[in-house]
Amino acid sequence: MSDLTPQSETPTPTTDKITQAARETIYLCNFRVSVDGEWLCLRELNDISLTPDPELDHEDPKDPIAIERLNLMNMAKLSIKGLIESALNLGRTLDSDYAPLQQFFVVMEHCLKHGLKSKKTFLGQNKSFWGPLELVEKLTPEAGEITASVKDLPGLRTPLGRGRAWLRLALMQKKLSDYMKTIINRKDLLSEFYEPNALMMEEEGAVIAGLLVGLNVIDANLCMKGEDLDSQVGVIDFSMYLKDGGHSSKSAEGDGQITAILDQKNYVEELNRHLSASVNNLQAKVDALEKSNTKLTEELAVANNRIITLQEDVERVKEETSFQQESRKASSADGQVLGETRKQLKEETQLRLDVERELEVQIGMKQEMELSMKMLEKDICEKQDALVELRQQLEDLRAINQQLSHKSQSADASSKQKSEAIARLEEKISQMSGTVKQLENSDKDLVKQARTLSAAAGKLLQQQ
Repeated sequence: MSDLTPQSETPTPTTDKITQAARETIYLCNFRVSVDGEWLCLRELNDISLTPDPELDHEDPKDPIAIERLNLMNMAKLSIKGLIESALNLGRTLDSDYAPLQQFFVVMEHCLKHGLKSKKTFLGQNKSFWGPLELVEKLTPEAGEITASVKDLPGLRTPLGRGRAWLRLALMQKKLSDYMKTIINRKDLLSEFYEPNALMMEEEGAVIAGLLVGLNVIDANLCMKGEDLDSQVGVIDFSMYLKDGGHSSKSAEGDGQITAILDQKNYVEELNRHLSASVNNLQAKVDALEKSNTKLTEELAVANNRIITLQEDVERVKEETSFQQESRKASSADGQVLGETRKQLKEETQLRLDVERELEVQIGMKQEMELSMKMLEKDICEKQDALVELRQQLEDLRAINQQLSHKSQSADASSKQKSEAIARLEEKISQMSGTVKQLENSDKDLVKQARTLSAAAGKLLQQQ
């Protein structure tokens, strides 16, 4: 730090700001980001041995693109883990001003921007991750609601702002992991937007999509009206993740247990959600079958009434025919009346044949409707049995979920104790830093006194 200290005794405010900025700047081009336990560690590339890393045995350790992908994946791990832990400790719905949530969106933005192809427009080259996110609507129809909401939001003028709004809506819907897995599995479509060595085209993208499943335990309520998403500066705040690497193995073991419990809880909640969706689908099918059954019953009653009416018409035609035959015998002398009677008899006979044909058709339809009713009743019985089994499984899963919640509460209590110990250690560190600053100030005072004494001695020597 000596080369960054200004040489003048009374530095101006400008030099102070430049010095402070230089001290706080981290140049990732000369450092490699890795995860040591649960904290972020930076190592200079010159200090890294040329032996391949076990995690990157398939990649060139000198490849800067591979190092960038690894750095972004590690940052995503830390931001997701920190967001989940802080949200569970907070115990309430997160809003837009929550710092870990803002950093998570910044890290996701950097991951989605990695390896984007430049599109030339009349204003110059443009890189935006809104294009790949629009693919989700084509691959998953239920994502169309998010895309429509983003397009309807007032104040969004750039594709970058629309992409940021899409990420926030997907997180609130708890579908961000599903949507990311959907587009990562279609690399043939992503190749239009990304370079072959981009993060979304490699296995690091699939790892990040799997890590996003843990965010389903978080409830977020983000208000995007009035928020300027177009002009926000997406800068990662590394101070939230740079910690002292000397943490105990007990804390790592406790955090591993918490992570395992959270993974189990996430899995049970996802399974519970899928089962609830299947139960709702089955219930909708049962309702539709009941409606169709009622409709068929009504149609069957109408057909029965029609058949009874037709049978009465046939009986009436028979009576009229017998009456006309008797009247024909009685008036056989009148030839003109006989001809008219024969003509009327022929018409009535034709009418009777038509009625009989219609009766046969109605009887066949009645038999088919009875057969379909039997099949529908059998199907309904099977669906009801399946629904009972699913409800039993759902109750079992709820019991497991309650057990896991109890375990999570106990783990939270232990984590609170650890955080209190860490707070006490940080207080001691702050006290020690205060004493060090006091010693530095006293050292500076001694240096100034020495300079004044040397100046006085020089003046005395000159006077002598």
